[in-house]
Formats: sequence, C-alpha cells, structure tokens
Amino acid sequence: MSKKKKKYYTVWKGHHTGVFESWEDCKAQINDFQGAQYKSFATFDAAKKALKGNYKDYIGKSKTFKSELSQAQLKKIGLPNYNSISVDAASSGNPGIMEYRGVDTKSKKQLFIQGPFKEGTNNIGEFLAIVHGLAFLKQHKSECIIYTDSRTAMSWVRKQNCNTKLKRTVKNQPVFELVDRAVKWLKNNNYKTVIVKWETKAWGEIPADFGRK
Repeated sequence: MSKKKKKYYTVWKGHHTGVFESWEDCKAQINDFQGAQYKSFATFDAAKKALKGNYKDYIGKSKTFKSELSQAQLKKIGLPNYNSISVDAASSGNPGIMEYRGVDTKSKKQLFIQGPFKEGTNNIGEFLAIVHGLAFLKQHKSECIIYTDSRTAMSWVRKQNCNTKLKRTVKNQPVFELVDRAVKWLKNNNYKTVIVKWETKAWGEIPADFGRK
C-alpha cells in the first residue's frame, strides 16, 4: 500500500490563522467560521509562502493542463462558450465541510460563494451551485449558459429534487435549509438558461474549481 502524501494547510481566515500540519487541525480553525479561507499545499515552505500572500491568488490555481484526447476528439468538442458562468463545489470528506461558488468562465471573476458549511456532500454543493447560478442569471436578466462538471447535479436540477442520501441532522440544518430553498425556487420559477456539462478531459478543471485537489 502506497504511503499517503503529507499535506500542509494554510488558513488565511479562521478562528486561528497560520500553517497547520493536519487536516484535523485545519478543520478546527474553519468549523463555524463564516467565510473561512484555506487551501492545502504539498510542502511546508509553499504553505508558509502562501500565508504571506492573498488567498485569491491561490484559490482555483491548478497545474498546467495537457489533454490526453486526440486532436480529432478535441476538434469535435471545440472550445468552451465564454458567454457563460461556471459553478463548482468542494467537500472535504463525504459528508464533510462543503462550499460552492460561481465564476465568470473567461475571467474567473468570482460571482458568488457560499460556505463553508459543517456537513454537506459534493453532490449537494454542485446542486446548490447550479440553482444559485440559475437564480443569479435570472436576476441579472443574463443570457449566459451555466457550466458544471456534475452530471448528478444536472439530473437533480432537471427533476427539481435533491436526491441525496444524506440524512438531516442538527449539524447539517443550514445546508438543508438551502436545499429546501433551492427546490422551492426550481418549482416556482421558469428559466431559459442552458446547463452544459464542462468537458474536463478536453479543457481541464472547470474555472470555478477550488484548486484543492
């Protein structure tokens, strides 16, 4: 069995800030802290350097992407439609600390963000992100499309139901309050926004990715 690589966690905003050497220590700083800012790094030096910088300079940053698809496949898929917003969620554990956000696909400018929440799942976050995006675009009377990398969340939105197996508890009440609001919004609103699957194999990580992989 391969040894799990050690990670170091930078917390820019939390109960305490700094570099932490375990996920448990990091989690203690971001639990119940509205607007917590954190990210994992492969080395202590990288985490320490990031702490002196700005969180926004590190979130969503990923390695240079090179597609493994053939040129014919890439040509068939084409390029992303930049008249769009992209949404994504991140969950540290399943269930675990969850958050989601939406960004402008081209500029990666953050348009909205929610969380972190104590207990959620990635699928719930992806579902909430899409519905938040739909409401956001309708409010702004925008004709943009929405990109998501979750087929599960797309299915839930089509069916107007968050089909999660996560049981409701006091701990995840804030998450399910958002789920209830999202389902109600879907049932009470018409929209023309097209929801499209982001082609990760062709384009790399979705622009709204939190970059914590």
